[in-house]
Amino acid sequence: MGILEKISDIEKEIAKTQKNKATEYHLGLLKAKLAKYRSQLLEPSKKGEKGDGFDVLKSGDARIALIGFPSVGKSTLLSTLTKTESEAANYEFTTLTCIPGVIEYKGANIQLLDLPGIIEGAAQGKGRGRQVIAVARTADLVLMMLDATKPNVHRDLLEYELESVGLRLNKRKPNIYFKIKKGGGVSFNATCPLTRCNEKMVQTILHSFKIFNAEVLFREDCTEDEFIDVVTGNRIYLPCIYVYNKIDQISIEEVDRLARQPFSVVVSCNMHLNLDYLLEVLWEHLQLIRVYTKKPGAPPDFDDGLILRRGVSVEHVCHAIHRTLAAQFKYALVWGTSTKYSPQRVGISHIMSDEDVIQVVKK
Repeated sequence: MGILEKISDIEKEIAKTQKNKATEYHLGLLKAKLAKYRSQLLEPSKKGEKGDGFDVLKSGDARIALIGFPSVGKSTLLSTLTKTESEAANYEFTTLTCIPGVIEYKGANIQLLDLPGIIEGAAQGKGRGRQVIAVARTADLVLMMLDATKPNVHRDLLEYELESVGLRLNKRKPNIYFKIKKGGGVSFNATCPLTRCNEKMVQTILHSFKIFNAEVLFREDCTEDEFIDVVTGNRIYLPCIYVYNKIDQISIEEVDRLARQPFSVVVSCNMHLNLDYLLEVLWEHLQLIRVYTKKPGAPPDFDDGLILRRGVSVEHVCHAIHRTLAAQFKYALVWGTSTKYSPQRVGISHIMSDEDVIQVVKK
């Protein structure tokens, strides 16, 4: 029996098993087996075997994967937001390979990848699903394109396909400490009351992974699925924006309903509606900031800012300017919202904000 058949059998058994106190450990075991088989499915069968993925060099300040079912307007969006022309037509599967484009916004170069349309069963390798999902795992953000004229079942199917290959959308990593040891059995602790998982469930899951010596500490009330994610260790947590296209073909009440859903943006690519707001949302979720540099006695250089991630320190800025600058750092003068007054003399661990101006003084 192949891996796909094993996955199918386990999924069927989970679906027909009633969820209650008596079956919770059996379900936990099934979910752990399912996670293990899905991980095997993603790994190449032979060492050194090259996959036939889309070789797109990661460039720019961030990477966005554009995912969706065929014929929802992905290619039109790419052609509108970037200078790249992606073939667009009214028939399905117009795009058959990965087409990169660059969004130039607020001085940043954001790589946008137009991936071929995902079909149901992509995680098992149908269509070109495996290659599409492999590229999505390298992105900083997933932009899920949906057709506003069609029911929400497309969104559910896409989320299921991405979940089954270890992509967790708009979720954060579970706060669970887990370390495999050489001996001593399983040591289990929790810093909060657990209502959704217990020590017996943890041991059942670990035994199914053939782990008999480990240290586990729950710092929050997590489910068995979240614990399986931690044990598997290959999950990727990405922000996701749901973009509903073709809003010019539905009622204003429906547009209002879709726009109020979390992480959702409504647009019309053909009529260029709301695309400026979409760019703002992408910038916010990519957590990019601009930092401008200033030489002593000269005005700040607002033409060529440094594009960095939110939460960076002065040390990161020094590395971005030149790799040897941090070693020669004495202090910095910063103007902007991260300081109490301008300019403020700060140390190397000071956290920068968007549009701050920095002047580095060397030893």
